[in-house]
Amino acid sequence: MNDLNRRGWFIKIMVIGLITGFCNGVFGAGGGMIAVPSMVHLLRFDEHEAHATAIAVILPLVIISSFIYFRNGFLDLGKAIPVAAGGVMGGIIGAFFLHRIPSKWLHRIFALFMIAAAIRLIV
Repeated sequence: MNDLNRRGWFIKIMVIGLITGFCNGVFGAGGGMIAVPSMVHLLRFDEHEAHATAIAVILPLVIISSFIYFRNGFLDLGKAIPVAAGGVMGGIIGAFFLHRIPSKWLHRIFALFMIAAAIRLIV
């Protein structure tokens, strides 16, 4: 990869990260819905690699956003801790099954979740 291509790729990654972080910070979630399709379609990541990378990218965003929400009085730890515990268990199960799901089906399942989320927000 030459320097011009490397610079363009780096700029794409930074813009995807900026938009992902913004969505995560404003909406409290949704970064994966930006990061995964962007990595698949703009950066040509494999579907599995995009999902795994999105999780790794979102972790620091969640930590920073949670700290800011907590500092500003928006985070109730009594409610957040049980949800986080369930999220950890779900994350372990999901990571275990990720490599067992064919890319074609992973793509379709993710699309169904995005459609369901869009319908829920519209209605």
